[in-house]
Amino acid sequence: MTKLSVNINKIATLRNARGANNPDVLRVAQDAERFGAQGITVHPRPDERHIRYDDVLQLKEIVTTEFNIEGYPDKRYMDLIRLTKPAQATLVPDPPEAITSNTGWDTISHKDMLTDIIAELHEYGVRTSIFINPETKFFEPAKLTGTDRVELYTEPYASMFPSDREKAVKPYVEVSELARDLGLGLNAGHDLDLHNLSFLKQHIPWLEEVSIGHALVCDALYYGLENTIQMYRRQLEL
Repeated sequence: MTKLSVNINKIATLRNARGANNPDVLRVAQDAERFGAQGITVHPRPDERHIRYDDVLQLKEIVTTEFNIEGYPDKRYMDLIRLTKPAQATLVPDPPEAITSNTGWDTISHKDMLTDIIAELHEYGVRTSIFINPETKFFEPAKLTGTDRVELYTEPYASMFPSDREKAVKPYVEVSELARDLGLGLNAGHDLDLHNLSFLKQHIPWLEEVSIGHALVCDALYYGLENTIQMYRRQLEL
């Protein structure tokens, strides 16, 4: 079964736009779990433009499913992981000014750095995942870092999907088979939605987790949060 982890960054963005506590990020996280989310994902950034570091500390106390904290592994991120000990830490190579994640790690040039960081995260008892592009050259070095999983960066898949879905999914199947052969767990995320999710899952049925935020929150404006989460769950069960 592929788990659905709901990224609540966009909920925090909406809250921050007015400076109060509406919508309540903590309540939305609890409601998302109640409606069927099997995990909650956050990605705090240094400028705290959406999820704040204090949000993460409070979410740790109430999330009952898998808590996944994404981020660039600077000192503040590592300190946050040490304090909260989430189920999973997903390492992304975002610079501070990035609007959203837009590429995976070069696990060749960053292998030594990632190895040290992952060893530290394992000392905290935290499962690790590396955000990675669908290029075979990055997977064996990823395995050598000691990471538990890799997360496929799926924006290229989502972009090509409307014009040629078979061509879009092909490199993802290839690297997913390689990941499985290497013994790496497999996650996926970025621009997955109700149109392209089931096709990806059908071609990579051993996916362990997808993390979805922007599209899911947009769909919830029309369908409601509870119904939307169930709709995404059904896409993963087709």
